[in-house]
Amino acid sequence: MGFTAQWQDWKTARERDLAEPHGWLALVSLDWLEDEPREYPGLPGRWWQDADAAHVDPQGAVLEHEGTALTGVHRFELVNSGPGTRVSSGDLEIEVARRGGYLIRVHDPKAEAVRAFRGVPSYEPQESWVLEGTYEPFDEPRPTTVGAVVAGLTHVYTAPGVVRFTHDGTEHTLTAFNGKKDGFSILFTDATSGVTTYAANRSLSVPEPDERGRVRLDFNRAVNLPCAFTEYATCPLPPEGNRLPFAVEAGEKIPHEAH
Repeated sequence: MGFTAQWQDWKTARERDLAEPHGWLALVSLDWLEDEPREYPGLPGRWWQDADAAHVDPQGAVLEHEGTALTGVHRFELVNSGPGTRVSSGDLEIEVARRGGYLIRVHDPKAEAVRAFRGVPSYEPQESWVLEGTYEPFDEPRPTTVGAVVAGLTHVYTAPGVVRFTHDGTEHTLTAFNGKKDGFSILFTDATSGVTTYAANRSLSVPEPDERGRVRLDFNRAVNLPCAFTEYATCPLPPEGNRLPFAVEAGEKIPHEAH
């Protein structure tokens, strides 16, 4: 299969994931939990947090978590800036996540953004934007604090090392975070950010390095984070130094939803 056909298959799968009934486009609300139990508009039960965990009291409503009905007060202790967990209520999925404090946000498959989704504008794929880099691990992984699209919020991620690469004769260095499954995730901005691409950030997945430390940087697969599609995301900003001084005219552009 040729380069363009492979990219098109990747893009089709990417857009299919985005349009999942309970995906990012399905978000319709975000609420930060308080210390006292309270109800939230349109949601069953009463929700609150303490210093360590989030809690829900179904109060007789039908709620499920990981396939088990919740019949009494349930506690969710999550990792800060880590994955959330979901509670089902009919067609809705209520995501519980920890971002400093705890939040709940509702994924509704009937959301207008799901129905109206028509793909993500992207640059045409070009093999010239597939670059070779070198991964250089730190002696010890470094906790790295970054800002967020939500004012006053920060995230802390583990940076195992940096990736160095050359573009137009100049060397550039990007801090890499651990990927969701393997490899690395690089958050970056460049000279297109806020012009043709989303201003706050884009993300590039980088496969594991080979035995010589070489990595493949395919900027044609640079993607928007959820915050480009919805106001109910709390996405991280790139770490200091991850702004490229040239225009990466590859990958996803500003989404229709952000216009």
